Amino acid sequence: MHPGLDTGPMEVIGRINRCAALLQQAEDAPLRRAGLSRPEFDLLGALRRTGHELTPGELARETFSSGAAVTKRLKQLTERGLVERRGDTRDRRVVHLRLTDAGRDLVDGILPVQLAYETAVLSGLDGPEQGELAFLLGELLSQLEGRLGVLRA
Repeated sequence: MHPGLDTGPMEVIGRINRCAALLQQAEDAPLRRAGLSRPEFDLLGALRRTGHELTPGELARETFSSGAAVTKRLKQLTERGLVERRGDTRDRRVVHLRLTDAGRDLVDGILPVQLAYETAVLSGLDGPEQGELAFLLGELLSQLEGRLGVLRA
């Protein structure tokens, strides 16, 4: 149709979208069995990984999520008794978040199962290929986060 146009970018974005759709369909089976969505698990995992309290803003940066999405997920996780909130003693507008014992136990129990699941999903790629893919996707993500607002205009 347009022989002079380079369709390479469409191929890359198309493949990323197709991979995302297939991964979404699989729905992270171990997480689903635990009653968690991937974004909820990412929040719990970030709190576990850092090992200290985080503010909602820090959690948003840690999980590459919007502040509104983090707020919504934190409400659900708090209601389930997996995360607890503590107000800042100097600034009442600031909230500090940490895992409850139940949240820590859930993350610790599901992490090995989820890692085995994700290892199986990526088993067609060897270690260096997975590392290269993770690096390249991280680069793309950083660029998109920095330019997406400009591109939407």
